[in-house]
Amino acid sequence: MAKPKVAFYWCASCGGCEETVVDLNEDLLKVADAVDIVLWPVALDFKRKDVEALGDGEIAVSFINGAVRLEEQEEMVKLLRKKSGLVVAFGACAHLGGIPGLGNFWTRDTIFQRVYKEVPTIENPDGTTPQEKVVFDVGELTLPEFYDTVKTLDQTISVDYYLPGCPPPPDLILNAVNAILAGELPEKGAVLAPDKALCDTCPRAETKPEKISIKEIKRPYEIKIDPEKCFLEQGLFCYGPATRSGCGETCINANMPCRGCFGPVDGVVDQGAKALSMFVSLLGLEDEEKMAKEDVEKLVNGIVDPAGTFYRFSLAASLLRRRRME
Repeated sequence: MAKPKVAFYWCASCGGCEETVVDLNEDLLKVADAVDIVLWPVALDFKRKDVEALGDGEIAVSFINGAVRLEEQEEMVKLLRKKSGLVVAFGACAHLGGIPGLGNFWTRDTIFQRVYKEVPTIENPDGTTPQEKVVFDVGELTLPEFYDTVKTLDQTISVDYYLPGCPPPPDLILNAVNAILAGELPEKGAVLAPDKALCDTCPRAETKPEKISIKEIKRPYEIKIDPEKCFLEQGLFCYGPATRSGCGETCINANMPCRGCFGPVDGVVDQGAKALSMFVSLLGLEDEEKMAKEDVEKLVNGIVDPAGTFYRFSLAASLLRRRRME
C-alpha cells in the first residue's frame, strides 16, 4: 500500500518552523517511515515541476509555513492547494501573518527606501533597488513581485487546519501528523492546540493577585525579573491572558513574558484588540481624576511601540490588516 504523500513549503518566515520539524529528533524517522515526503525545499532536492507532475489532490497534506509576501509564494501555495487533500497553516506567520506581517505598517516603496538606501550599513550610491525585470544581452532576468501587503495563508487559499506557534512545538506537530494518519482530525478550520488561555496553564498562575493595578510599565531589560511572580504584577506586558495555550510555556519557563505567538482562543476576532483591552484594564488609572495629566500620559506612554506590541504576530489577520495606503 502506497504511503500518504506529504509536502512542506516555506513562504515569508525566518525558517524556525523548518527547524522545529527537525527537532522531532528520532520521531522524524517514524514520520519519514510512515509518509512519502514529496516536497521539502529546505532539506530535499524537489522542484516545482515535481509538484506540477502530481495529480490534483494526490498530496495527502501540505504543511505551509510563512506569510504570503511574494508573487512566487502565492503561486506555490495555490499550486499546493490544488494538489493537496489537506492544507495546514504551519506556524504563526502562516496562521496570523507573524513578524513579517508587521511590514503592513509600510508599503513596498517605503520598505525598499529604508532597506536599500537609508540604513546606516548600506553602501548603494546609485540607489539601486530590486527590479522585477532586467534585460541583458543574453536574455531577461526576472524576480517575483514584492507585494505591498503581507497576507496570511487563509487570505490566499483555503486552509483546513492551523498549527500555531513561533515555532509550533514538536509535540503538537507529531500529534497533528498522527491524527492525520489515523483520520482522527477535528472539524475543518480547527486550531490544533488547546482552546484555553495560557494564563490557565501558566506555572505562575497561583502568584497572580486577585486584582492587578499596574502603576509603571517596565520592559524586561529594565528590571531583574522575579522568576516566581506573575509578569503582569511586575509591570511587564505579558500576552498570557489573550493567547492560546499549548506551547509548553517555553518563554515563561525561560523567565520571559508570553509574546502571543499562539494566537487567540476560539471566538476572539482580533487578538491585538483583546490584548490591548486586557492590558489597559490593568493600568492604575482608577484614580485618574486625582492624577496629574502628565502622570497619566507618562503611564500610557510607557507602552513602547503599542502597535508592534499588541499586534506583534497578528496584524495581517486583524481587523486593521494594514496601515492605509495613499
